Amino acid sequence: MSVFRKIFGSISKSDKGQPKKKVDNKFLPKKDLPIDESFTVKFNENGGKFLYSENLNEAHQYLRQILKENNWTEKMALILNKKLKEKFKDFDWKTTSKVEDGHYLFTTCEYLIANDGSLLISSNQIAEKKLNDLPKNFVVFATTSQIVQTIGEGLHGIKAKNKKNIPTNITTIKHFKIIEDDNFLSYGSSSKNLYLLLLEDL
Repeated sequence: MSVFRKIFGSISKSDKGQPKKKVDNKFLPKKDLPIDESFTVKFNENGGKFLYSENLNEAHQYLRQILKENNWTEKMALILNKKLKEKFKDFDWKTTSKVEDGHYLFTTCEYLIANDGSLLISSNQIAEKKLNDLPKNFVVFATTSQIVQTIGEGLHGIKAKNKKNIPTNITTIKHFKIIEDDNFLSYGSSSKNLYLLLLEDL
């Protein structure tokens, strides 16, 4: 069972009467976290915000909340992925394919990387655009089956899925806190204000 269902699912009656689990001894070696839980912890540490949904209708509801809370309902969503645009064709919003007109990017990703909480993306999502050329606000739609342990596994998966036409412009996004002041510590990083709509598909 997915850790997200454990966290967000309702507590059954049989669970209520169960004794609490013992606390792990701090002197014993730490147990490895499940891959989905590991991603969640690292992603949050990086400043990302995610909303878990069990179906597409819930994902639509959360997307509406994101737009409303950020006053983006009248702003243009930049969508470069045609398949994603088709998937959300019934959603009521304003969209554009011109980077200069987009207030926020609505996109998918290739994989979610558990060991550092980053997102692996490619030309399938952002064409040949550089991260710095894209809006600072990202809303990423992904599924729990896209979580892998390492970037290496993600790269292998990209190659396996795209044998005839391997995508270019492969990169990761790891910093989800907007850095206002440019200094030598932040130079070269592409920080994004990022929301992750995570759909359960396992």
